[in-house]
Amino acid sequence: MAQRLVAVTVHATASPDPATVHPIVMDIALPLIFTGFGPLPAVTGVRDQTGSWDHVGVSRRPVLSDGTTVFEQITSCSPPDCFAYEVSGLTNVLGRLVHGAIGSWDFARTAGGGTRIGWTYAFRPKRFRTLLVRLLIAPAWRLYMRRALAATRREVGRQTATTAE
Repeated sequence: MAQRLVAVTVHATASPDPATVHPIVMDIALPLIFTGFGPLPAVTGVRDQTGSWDHVGVSRRPVLSDGTTVFEQITSCSPPDCFAYEVSGLTNVLGRLVHGAIGSWDFARTAGGGTRIGWTYAFRPKRFRTLLVRLLIAPAWRLYMRRALAATRREVGRQTATTAE
């Protein structure tokens, strides 16, 4: 039987084109955008990164404010359109509910020449926990993602304004 995923997707727009936005998002400092939300921890740093975060196979270990870490690895990367990564090794409360997650970002040109950013995070619930993940974790995670995406959009604006000067 195929495992059911619980997916959460958020969107935002940015003024620069996808070729400008994609590398900024891929290289963004995680503590800038993952500042925590309620019981969901902030990212305080990254360790064990195996190369620049811009190609398939590179991995890293984000460090969370609750003292735990997770493992991330890029599984696909097609600049300037999209990239995806797998998250595993959760040991905090999420680790009791999910095996991990698949994250993906996509960047589409808007009619005005900017970028529509889409970010999906699909949890892999453990057996008999799908409903719990769908009803409790997904709504809180959506709020967390919205905050992180808003911070990402601000950072894209900051970096492109700095470059334009």
